[in-house]
Amino acid sequence: MNQKAARPTLAKGRFATLRAEAQLPSRFGNFRVYAFDSSVDRHEYGAVVAGNVRDMEAVPVRLHSECFTGDVMGSLRCDCRDQLEAALERIGREGIGAVVYLRQEGRGIGLINKIRAYALQDGGMDTVDANHALGFDDDLRTYEVAADIVRLLGIRSVRLISNNPKKQQGLEDNGIPVVERIPHIMETNAHNRDYLATKRDRSGHVLPKVL
Repeated sequence: MNQKAARPTLAKGRFATLRAEAQLPSRFGNFRVYAFDSSVDRHEYGAVVAGNVRDMEAVPVRLHSECFTGDVMGSLRCDCRDQLEAALERIGREGIGAVVYLRQEGRGIGLINKIRAYALQDGGMDTVDANHALGFDDDLRTYEVAADIVRLLGIRSVRLISNNPKKQQGLEDNGIPVVERIPHIMETNAHNRDYLATKRDRSGHVLPKVL
């Protein structure tokens, strides 16, 4: 018997539109997965949600910027995969929360330029100076789409899982109340220690003085 295709989900915000949703059993728990597109940059975005977050206050939320090298390939040069998996484990364990996956590779410079920045770092530059050498600011990310996704999920206020105060400011500037910032500190290794120190000392991330 042929089954009818599921009717597409549609909920439109100012910057993002919810296009589809489904159940997602995962190694971190049973989630619901959402897919969005954006009128700002034409990218597709995803989010996974544990529990019922609609009309809820103080929901744990992680805004996670895409990292092909870390999230997918397991790079030791950053802590991105560790942060992503720790956030998924947390919301799975607590039974409520969301991880919003943002299409902002390399802090917004894209994969090709990120790898070019890696090559400059191989020559001794830190991440900030490498971006500047390529003609970019150290962080091009914006959070209007992220805030719209949080809003479309029905979340009223968030407990932000992040070490980056700019993410908190980005949500608040776009109308999402942040009632708490939850530190999200991973173990370091010999390959990412300097990278994390640069995040702390030059990019304003709240990280320990000793890494």
